[in-house]
Amino acid sequence: MNAAIEIRPQPGSQERFLASTADIAFYGGEAGSGKSGGLVLEALRNHDVRGFGAIIFRRTSPELFGPGSLWELMTEWYPLLGGRLTQNPCRCIFPSGASVWLDHLQLDRDKLKHQGKGYALIGFDELPHFLKTQFWYLYSRNRSVSGVRAYIRATMNPDPDSWVKDMIAWYLDERGEYVRPERSGVIRYFYRVDDDLVWGDSPEELRARYPLRVDPPTSFTFILGYLSDNKILLEKDPGYRQKLLDMPKVERERLLGSGKGGNWRIRPAAGLYFQRSWFRLIQAAPTDFVAVVRAWDKAASQVTVERPDPDWTRGVKMGVTRAGRFVVLHVESLRGSPHQVDRAMQNIASQDGKACKVCIWQDPGQAGVVDVTHTKSVLVGYRVESVVARHDKLTYAGPFSTQVEAGNVDVLCGPWNEAFFAELEGFPDLAHDDIVDACSRAFQALHNSAVLAYQSAMNAIAAEMQS
Repeated sequence: MNAAIEIRPQPGSQERFLASTADIAFYGGEAGSGKSGGLVLEALRNHDVRGFGAIIFRRTSPELFGPGSLWELMTEWYPLLGGRLTQNPCRCIFPSGASVWLDHLQLDRDKLKHQGKGYALIGFDELPHFLKTQFWYLYSRNRSVSGVRAYIRATMNPDPDSWVKDMIAWYLDERGEYVRPERSGVIRYFYRVDDDLVWGDSPEELRARYPLRVDPPTSFTFILGYLSDNKILLEKDPGYRQKLLDMPKVERERLLGSGKGGNWRIRPAAGLYFQRSWFRLIQAAPTDFVAVVRAWDKAASQVTVERPDPDWTRGVKMGVTRAGRFVVLHVESLRGSPHQVDRAMQNIASQDGKACKVCIWQDPGQAGVVDVTHTKSVLVGYRVESVVARHDKLTYAGPFSTQVEAGNVDVLCGPWNEAFFAELEGFPDLAHDDIVDACSRAFQALHNSAVLAYQSAMNAIAAEMQS
């Protein structure tokens, strides 16, 4: 006989989310607190109610699928209760006739696909990714003839620039940073008056203020989620919290928030990614480098009357030692014509030697291909490695920032130090970030080399032990 399988929310914030009676409930806080799983469980609640229909959205279609996704959780849990899943359209139909759908709202106009439809439950996974217009249009599709009262559920991580922050402002502290724990789960009420939401602590309060309104006000709450409540994740992946702690400060505060449930105020700002006190200055370069690279961020611009402060071409030389310490060895800076930049790169490559790999960014598109081909022809005889820059500068700077904050990066003393520290400390607020871009590229290349060196060392130790 097969053992019974229990499907239920985990005690703590996920359970409080599913227990809420509010018309609209938001569930936000620390990464890994079981928010997406909570949505999938909520949609399962009324699987035995004929005519019940639920839909859960992610902003883009690829986000619906893959490991740990909404679709994976549905395929794991829903068949246990007789659900039949199809991927095109993406839905599950239960023996009662109840249905749960998955869909995306990548473009604002995608909301119009739901015109004329009605869903007893509408869920949004990572609500700050959606447009305000999308949320409120789908709110008009939140209706039910199944006997289940129509309601909305949404999950989120903090985003200081999202329209969502305005809706949860009452739940935040005076600085708008962290959710007040004592307000988590408190139900409030609102009417929309003209184009604004008017809030009250009770239905009676709002009805007294607006006696001509016939319908009851909408109830709303925010549930604060903690990673510590997700016992299943922490048992299966005990290192996950450390992964969040290893994130750069801005992302770490948003996803973990010093144990306070995520920071809704923090933004990228000068001094948050790099501080000179995090580096260790050294007088002489180590002799046990595993790899050394020179990474370039090219500009090829001259100072003119029209452009008195163009971007710099920067070349950052960086190495990684056997002990895994990263060392910034030199920064070359120039402003000049494309020919002058080519000549400088040739001269620097000659000085660095052929053992020093040259790393560059490649812009997306054909122009980037042409530039990389040209650079390789200029530096013929040297190892040149290019990587297509598909993400923003903050994303690429993050891993290097994490190592700097951890104290794992040294800087060799030199006349270029002040410009180096000034730009990194000012990132991302300063007009120029050429040194940061070059550092990000150098670190990216060296990290791969360090991993390979570590694996090689471990293989050598294992082979020696076997012999």
